[in-house]
Amino acid sequence: MDDGTLDRLIGRLSLGQKVRLLTGATTWRTAGEPGIGLREMVTSDGPAGVRGEAWDERRTSVLLPSASALGAMWDEELVERLGGLLATEAARKGVDVVLAPTLNLHRSPLGGRHFECFSEDPELTGRTGAALIRGIQALGVAATAKHYVGNDSETDRLTVDVRASERALREVYLAPFEAAVEAGVWLVMAGYNAVGGTTMTASPLLAEPLKGEWGFDGVAVSDWAAVRTTEETGRAALDLAMPGPDSPWGASLVRAVKDGLVAEEAVDGKVRRLLRLAGRVGALEPRRPRRVPATASRDTRALLRRAVSAGSVLLRNSDVLPLDIAGLSTVAVVGVHAASPRVQGGGSAGVFSSDVVTPLAGVRARLRGRARVVYEPGPAPGFPPAPLDTDRCTDPESGAPGVLLRVLDAAGRQLHAEHRLSGRQLEPDLPPGAHTVEIRAVLHPRQPGEWTFGVGGFGRMTLTVDDRMLLDGEFPGDTDDPAVVHVNPPLHTARTVLTGRRPVHVVARRELVPGRGRATVVAAAPPEPDPATAVRDAVRAAREADAAIVVVGTTEHSETEGYDRAGLSLGGHQDELVRAVAAANPRTVVVVNSGGPVELPWHREAGAVLLTWFPGQEAGAGLADVLFGLAEPGGRLPTTWAASLADAPVTRTRPVDGRLDYAEGLHIGHRAWLRAGGEPAYWFGHGLGYTTWEYASVEAPAHVAAGEPFTVRVTVRNTGTRAGREVVQVYLARPDSAVERPVRWFAGYAALRAEAGRTVCAEVVVGRRALRHWSETDHGWVTEAGTYRLMVGRSLGDTRWEGRVTVSGP
Repeated sequence: MDDGTLDRLIGRLSLGQKVRLLTGATTWRTAGEPGIGLREMVTSDGPAGVRGEAWDERRTSVLLPSASALGAMWDEELVERLGGLLATEAARKGVDVVLAPTLNLHRSPLGGRHFECFSEDPELTGRTGAALIRGIQALGVAATAKHYVGNDSETDRLTVDVRASERALREVYLAPFEAAVEAGVWLVMAGYNAVGGTTMTASPLLAEPLKGEWGFDGVAVSDWAAVRTTEETGRAALDLAMPGPDSPWGASLVRAVKDGLVAEEAVDGKVRRLLRLAGRVGALEPRRPRRVPATASRDTRALLRRAVSAGSVLLRNSDVLPLDIAGLSTVAVVGVHAASPRVQGGGSAGVFSSDVVTPLAGVRARLRGRARVVYEPGPAPGFPPAPLDTDRCTDPESGAPGVLLRVLDAAGRQLHAEHRLSGRQLEPDLPPGAHTVEIRAVLHPRQPGEWTFGVGGFGRMTLTVDDRMLLDGEFPGDTDDPAVVHVNPPLHTARTVLTGRRPVHVVARRELVPGRGRATVVAAAPPEPDPATAVRDAVRAAREADAAIVVVGTTEHSETEGYDRAGLSLGGHQDELVRAVAAANPRTVVVVNSGGPVELPWHREAGAVLLTWFPGQEAGAGLADVLFGLAEPGGRLPTTWAASLADAPVTRTRPVDGRLDYAEGLHIGHRAWLRAGGEPAYWFGHGLGYTTWEYASVEAPAHVAAGEPFTVRVTVRNTGTRAGREVVQVYLARPDSAVERPVRWFAGYAALRAEAGRTVCAEVVVGRRALRHWSETDHGWVTEAGTYRLMVGRSLGDTRWEGRVTVSGP
């Protein structure tokens, strides 16, 4: 839609109408204006799935692997296909804007939202994010690059003031967003945080480089409730304040324009961008249908199953994997995560998936009729009780699996009631006069003993079990973080003994408090087994089996939006469990189910270590494909993994006096490890497959012109016995540089496949960005002439060839 048409539409609007368009009409919808043929546009969280407008467990979504798993794929074609799947889901749910991808970086391994970000490297993150954007937008659905910029940790994220040098911002943190703009992204989301003393919703960085230098012509949208002022943000290059209908941009912005504090031309510019977005997604008349192909359920599941194996990283393998089914009579599967895996991270990106294949189910399905599968959960991992669900509870009125949700007035009279499927109710309907949210359920315990019950929310809450009061108190909130208030309210627990397997009546009530949301959670967990006994049972099963598969991982409470991690330990007795099982059976495969780095103190003791991240709904099916050789683990580490937190060179996430200094500058991830001279457990780019490779030759130009890309041709031979995939990686170094540089930096990659014995050539294009640096003196990009080291290999820690390339002056 051309600017002339947009200007004519804007000319038909009054100031009040224009300003009304700049704040959401609801939590998830933008405002419409029938007079110019503009309908409301619907937004939805991503990137692991498209939830839609409601937190309703009855409205299920397709669940993709986490973003960290996508970053581990090093496969832009597959990521683009997954972006297309997100767009298809968006169309199915009537969504115009998907709030993905997240382009923040794995700066510190303690970052609580690692699972939602691709990698530690700006080049890899930019390439992966651009692929997802292309896949989403090819079908007429908008993608959103977030969170612009410096939102790389969760502690005090609403108020933290990030301090980074101009050069670090340009070369590291802004670089993935620049790649997103080059890919044509339609929205960029400004984060909660400040950079250089200015909150991002008012930051000059929205104007330059985003809209000026880069030429971004889309909508700059706020993170939800990130707009806190009127004039400052109204004068800035922010275009849309979400959510609505209330915000500092309502009547206050109209007054600011009339008082001359905000130029009406600035408002017109914001409206123009919003209307351009509407034209792109088909929200302006004349309507245009979306180009969304029909996708069969089996095709979707096949794609998600392939995605699991493509993102899985084989860290270590002592000739254990793949497991030969013909040589197996009994397989032991061990660990709570085998039956209850983490398939997604916690926080606003969560969706409700109806069909999760667990690792245990995947292994059983693959071995059915071939070998016996013995399951031992091992010790409890020590996380809080899970919300009530249909497996354990029934509605006390209907008897149907699930719970009864009621909303009461101040006198205790019922205003609303409905059957629900979960004890985690984040958005219960609140009729006029609503005072209390109540969740009732009949719990059918499968074992007697001391049970743990919990209730989550804010304000006065009570919890009874068979009329016995377990909790009764005031629980005020100490945070305004919307992820905590509306998605993950704190859970308060108490214990009571249940005798026998007699059903018990559980009632949780939460009185509503202004500003504290309405999310209400009721949870329960059975008695925890004695840890020593549970480990002995697991060891016995492993000793009597031909192979053992141990699944360990993090919890929703250790990797989630709103909180950074306190450490990298798996917690509970998981390390003890792995060591005991590995000692009992040398053919032990440890499957790590986490969204980001964890400590693996036993990694050299296990026969194989496989990282699956948060693998989405086809977790168990894709895992079984890898374990039994139907698919090769295709992933490579997008982030360097430390042996212990104490070894990691950049860890700080906690601000001091409100400021978080990125004192490490350019040196995060593998760059920080190289500068410190440390040796991690596993380097960036590491990942094994099921075959071996010989790097036969490399062809690279001896001379290149400044500002021009160049190609490195790498000939490799599959020297193994089966077909496989190799990821050829290129790194650069400039030891004699006149400016500070990383010891070595990632410059590009190319993936290839080859049958056993075949020789193939990979062409790695090293882009113009790889050789340039930002000059803080000139406030511009400079390419330093001279000789650079050029390295080619399988990972940063496993280079197979080194040469030189000389760059001529500009």
